[in-house]
Parts: sequence; C-alpha cells; structure tokens
Amino acid sequence: MTTLAMTPRRRARFDRLVIGAGVAGWLALNLLVLELARGLLPFDRPLMAHMPFALQVAMPTLGLVEQLALMGLAWRITRRHAPFDMAARAPDAPRAWRETLTLLAYAMLGQIGGWIVGPALGYRPFSFHLAGSMVGCSSPPSPGEALLWASYNFLVFAMVPYLWFRRTYSNAALNLVFTDRGADWRVILIVLFVESAVQLTAMPGVFRMRPEAFLTAAPIAFVLFLFGTVLPTMVLIHAILLPRYLKLTGSTALTVVLGGVTYASMHLVEGWSSFRSLHDAALSIVFVIVSYTGPGMFKAFVTCRTGNAWVHALGYHAIAPHVIVDTPIVAAAFGVR
Repeated sequence: MTTLAMTPRRRARFDRLVIGAGVAGWLALNLLVLELARGLLPFDRPLMAHMPFALQVAMPTLGLVEQLALMGLAWRITRRHAPFDMAARAPDAPRAWRETLTLLAYAMLGQIGGWIVGPALGYRPFSFHLAGSMVGCSSPPSPGEALLWASYNFLVFAMVPYLWFRRTYSNAALNLVFTDRGADWRVILIVLFVESAVQLTAMPGVFRMRPEAFLTAAPIAFVLFLFGTVLPTMVLIHAILLPRYLKLTGSTALTVVLGGVTYASMHLVEGWSSFRSLHDAALSIVFVIVSYTGPGMFKAFVTCRTGNAWVHALGYHAIAPHVIVDTPIVAAAFGVR
C-alpha cells in the first residue's frame, strides 16, 4: 500500500515529516564531514583550493539555500500551470516497484562499469561528471578521455534505458513532452537567467578566456556535457524514476528528496575524489552526497512542477553550469587557446 491512500491532511503531515527528516539528515551529514575532515579536504579541486576550509565545507549548504530560493521562484512561476498527474504516468504499484528497483540496480552496475572501463583504458574512473567539471583538476582530461566518458554515459544511462522503456511507454508517459509549452519555456528562461548570473558571479572563469577561445570551446562543452551528463540524468532520473517515486510514495516532498539522493548517488566517484585511504574514501563519498543532493532536489522539483524533464535539462544543467562554468576545462582538454 502506498501513501497515495492518505487524506490530504495526512499527506501534508507526512510531507512535513519528510522535510524535517531531510533537515536533520543534512545537519548530520555536515557534522560527519567536519568530523572526518578535521580541518582539511584532501580533494583535487584547484578552483576551490584558495578558499578557507570553513567556506569549502559551507559551500554545499550555501548552494542549498540558493536552490531552495530557486524552488520558490519556480513554484511562483508555475502556480497557474496547466494541471497534470505525473504519478498517473507510472504503472501500477507492483510493476512500478519492479521497474524502479531494477533500474536502480542497473544504474549502479553502470557506475561500476565506468569505474572499470576508464582505468582499463588508461583514464580515470567515470562518473556523471567529467574530471575537472565545476572545480578544475590538476591534470585536465584528454580529448580521448572526454569523448569516451560522454559516449559511455550516453550509451549506458540514456540510450539503453530510453529504448527499453520506450517499448512500453510513450514520450508523454516519460515526461519528455511539453505539457504547457509557454509556461515551461518561461520556467526554463527565468531559471537559466538567474542561475547563470549566480554562477558567473561565483565562478567567473569564462571572463578570463579570449572571446575566440570561448566561441570555439563553448559548443564543444555544450555537446560533450549534453551527452555525458544532461541526457543521462534526464532519462534515468527525470523520465523514468521520478514518476515511479511519486506513484509509490504519493508525496511530492519525498519524491524531490529521492530525486536529489539518486542524483548524488550517480556521482559517487568524482574526478576530485580521494581514495588513498578508507578515511579519504569515506569523506569523499559523504561530501559527494552533500554536494549533489541539493542540485538534484531542485532538478526533481521543477520536473514535478512541470511534468517535463526538458525543463531541468535546459534551464539548470546543459548551459548553467556546464557551458558557463566548464568551458575553460573543455578548452584545456582540447587545446583551445
């Protein structure tokens, strides 16, 4: 039995419990970071190495505050959005359970495959982000590493799941159709404008590039990250898992949290992670969770508000951050000067 059977009052109480548990979990994870780090984050993040330790630890929480503000903005923009029932796009509960658990197991096996394939070919383990994305790295990826990373992720996390589920479900049932074109584009453009302004203020690396270099590298960054992380995220989480999470829980709040945790879990081995010891590995995994749960929650929230997986992909992923922030690392990888 799912929480869909709850009355509106009980569902609202359940959502408040989810939010309270989320706040408690967030505090516990950050305290664990402080306990494990002991004043030092042993990560390969050159763009953040100059920051004081306290600020580095606080960055995910500061980001979460901004993401919560963006949720409020998205809620206001969509408050008159045409009604839809995203849970109705998922199958009955028993089948939804089977599909959800099977896909999560497949996604984990896909991640493990990336940890094997990358090193086997002389590269770093693959995650949902290219090494150096957002934070820089001491050894930029080569063109071969970048192209193989994007190809592997697109094939394993986007193409195979999409083709498998498309045999049974329509694009509308997979959240891949604009249900309210005007409203959806309004969300995309406003969120993109706000998030771009925030990221250009916090990470202004593109301003240090020559205009010619930016114009050459930016399209490469867009295509590379579109196939390497945007489409895999959109298909795996927003097209397939979110409707099933909502069907099984009956709670938008819990669906948003699960979307955030799932997104974070797809980044377990990042290019900046340290696995030199069990201690460093534990700290890396915990810091991944606090770093990516917030962005994943915002992505899930706008999908739940619009019923359209393209909204997060275009408004809060493909361009901001992966063109605005990551064009310099792509330029370094491909020798664009």
